[in-house]
Amino acid sequence: MAFRFSSGDVTGFSILFCLAILYGIMSTLTYSMTRMKHIKPLEIDAPLDRFSEARAIEHVVKLSKDIDGRQEGRPGIKEAARYIKSQLEMIKGQAGSHLRIEIDENLVQGSFNMKVLGHSISLGYRNHTNIVMRISSVDSQETEPSVLVNGHFDSPLGSPGAGDCGSCVATMLEMARLTVDSGWVPPQPIIFLFNGAEELFMLGAHGFMKTHKWRHRIAAFINIEASGTGGPDLVCQSGPGSWPSRVYAQAAIYPMAHSAAQDIFPVIPGDTDYRIFAEDYGSIPGLDIIFLLGGYYYHTSYDTVERLLPGSIQARGDNLFSLIKAFTYSTELQISTSFNGSKDERAVFFDYLSLFVIYYSKKEAVVLHSIPVIIFILAPLFLRLPSVGFSTSLATFFDFMKGMLFHAIGVILAVILPVSFAILRLLFSSDAMSWFAHPFLAFMMFIPSSLIGLLIPRTLWRSFPLSQDVSVLNSSKEVVLLHEARFWGTFGFYALLTLAYLVSGLSGGFLTFALSASVLLAWISFYISAKVFGCQSIRSSVCYVVPLIPCLTYSVYFGGFLVQFLIERMGMMGSLPPPYGYFVQDIVVAAIIGVVTGWCVGPLIPAFGHYLARASILQFLLQLSILAMAISSQFFPYTMAAPKRVVFQHTFRTADAMQIVDCSYDFSVVDSNSLGFLLKNAPEVAKELDFVSEMSFNSTNQSSRETWMALLPVSFMFSRRLKFPARSDDMLKHYRYFPHISAHDKPHTVSYEGSRRVHLELSLGSLEEIWVAVLNITGPLSSWSFADNKLPEPETHDGGPPSYICRLSGTSHENWTFWLEASSSEALRVEVAVLDQYLVAEAQKLKSLFPNWVDVIAYSSFMSTFIF
Repeated sequence: MAFRFSSGDVTGFSILFCLAILYGIMSTLTYSMTRMKHIKPLEIDAPLDRFSEARAIEHVVKLSKDIDGRQEGRPGIKEAARYIKSQLEMIKGQAGSHLRIEIDENLVQGSFNMKVLGHSISLGYRNHTNIVMRISSVDSQETEPSVLVNGHFDSPLGSPGAGDCGSCVATMLEMARLTVDSGWVPPQPIIFLFNGAEELFMLGAHGFMKTHKWRHRIAAFINIEASGTGGPDLVCQSGPGSWPSRVYAQAAIYPMAHSAAQDIFPVIPGDTDYRIFAEDYGSIPGLDIIFLLGGYYYHTSYDTVERLLPGSIQARGDNLFSLIKAFTYSTELQISTSFNGSKDERAVFFDYLSLFVIYYSKKEAVVLHSIPVIIFILAPLFLRLPSVGFSTSLATFFDFMKGMLFHAIGVILAVILPVSFAILRLLFSSDAMSWFAHPFLAFMMFIPSSLIGLLIPRTLWRSFPLSQDVSVLNSSKEVVLLHEARFWGTFGFYALLTLAYLVSGLSGGFLTFALSASVLLAWISFYISAKVFGCQSIRSSVCYVVPLIPCLTYSVYFGGFLVQFLIERMGMMGSLPPPYGYFVQDIVVAAIIGVVTGWCVGPLIPAFGHYLARASILQFLLQLSILAMAISSQFFPYTMAAPKRVVFQHTFRTADAMQIVDCSYDFSVVDSNSLGFLLKNAPEVAKELDFVSEMSFNSTNQSSRETWMALLPVSFMFSRRLKFPARSDDMLKHYRYFPHISAHDKPHTVSYEGSRRVHLELSLGSLEEIWVAVLNITGPLSSWSFADNKLPEPETHDGGPPSYICRLSGTSHENWTFWLEASSSEALRVEVAVLDQYLVAEAQKLKSLFPNWVDVIAYSSFMSTFIF
């Protein structure tokens, strides 16, 4: 059967092909910029007055490869501290007489309450190591305001931590060397804080802010982090106040910053030390700068030095050195120690392809972001008056509103259709997230369906006549008014979105503002060209596109980065209960791609919609989406470069210090593909666990939420968990004593009001590699000795009684001693879970059976319950 295309179809497909080439070029440019192809890393023999990525990489190799694990409780954390201090001593030895260099190593301890991942907990810690270096001129005074650069050298469970955050420490060490070797004398002191307990919920930064002698002199800070292995070193948070982002805009050599990140960051699970310095324990102005790409390896065993993205550390180092200079020279630094500005004074800033930063204050944003709406409201009046009456202007405004409504419907459908396709695919597929290791599949499946959504309103446009009476107007034909209504409707849509951002107090309105301004320029260009070529000429449409290209390029840059970042994060966003949890990740990715397609392609619809909204093209896009869905079913969701995350807990329930009453292997996953999927595709593991079919999955014991207490509050991200029987023989041979709580020597006290105080002692037994001990206390608890005797908000789960959670960390030969106060004679129930990083031989063997596309975080958990 031969295909017959009309001339309109041929024109439409030609335009579609040309647009595909245009967006392909922009996407290639985006990929090159986000993969740091434009940065040339300096070699190890680079001049000493330049930052060298190769020299920094040597530190990463030492920290992540030569040292075996920098987790709290393991010997590597102390070895890393010794290495950092030795490097700082070498740098101090190279300093000239014009510099004063002080190095301080201190152990921090404390206790406080905070909200983590939406849950209130208490944190107690002891003997965590912070290493601090202060570089100042020889004439500086102790009271001078200082600039703090913070990074952490501990790593998460089971990860070498090359990116998170060996790259941060390496950058800081090379920065400290550069400060000394460059001959520069800082006008204000610079403090480098290498903190040893960030992964345990920012304990090192808290210890510094509560106890260190230099804490009151911090006038500004830069926190460097990594939630990946490279890419743009993005400013994700800035404040309090706007001057830190203004300094960044002026000083960054390879700027990578979006104020919109401050709107998105609170939605992403996790926190950084920025919270401690700028919010919880200080109002210090500062920046939170984070590696965001390479999230596949974040907190996994694949976070190795080989995975670091070349050029990323070079760009970070060059940026930071320039930033530190700018901060120390800033006149704002002198007054920031008593910051009185508004915390809500969030400026608008964004980089353009890492070339430069566009920055304007909130006050300027109020004016700028209001202009598009004002223009949209007044445009009908100025376009029709004074030659035509007010009623015609009002009819014109209604036509513009109609154009805006149609564009809004198209943008909404651009999200709904990809989501519908994602759900439809999963109804006929056994594997979710087929795009996870192959992001191009997500674009292939969801962009065509999103384009269909954008074009559908255009096919219905002529069914709704204009409000204007064409016969009244002197010069225009109906087609001119139709073009005008579509253009101004699109402009009005982005203008109203810009205003909505402004009113909501968010900082991402710069994108919709740029789109509305670009659409206005494009309409002016089209209007002028239409007088020469005619409004239905392709050349007029091309003239419409030209002013849009800079903005569309940025939209593709920002949108492509956002989609890639979210795809990489979908592997660790948590698993929700079935059956709906199976759909969540696919729906999120489809929706985000729909939104991004809407803002990247939507501005072109007024000029090209009538060429593209043809049945043949819509049918082609539909077939392309269906073909992509069929192809995606042939791809496995995971690879070694994009691993599936599995949490493996070897659980021991103990009755006292020397008795194990139960032992099990517990497993959980943190994405939408279940443990059944995992065991079906890992036959050796299934065989070892005697898991032979889906029926086994249904009959296998479900692991209760309480079993995962050692990971609280992270374990709230787990939904469906499995439990398999295990033996405890090897652990009984390895450890002589297990964790337990006993009454302390101090006598229990009872007050006249009926409250009683119980003094307790927690022994961690003979465990050797303890990460954390978690207490879960239920009963009439009214006070305790932690967190300045303040209780956090109680947590309730699955209809159980209110409970209070306390996490304790830090190695010591001494037991934890504390007291609990009950408001009545009713018993207090104390559940204890201690996470030990040691695995017995059988558990190690089971872990080794998992295929290389699985990253397994494995540990032992010792659980017991006590009544007082």
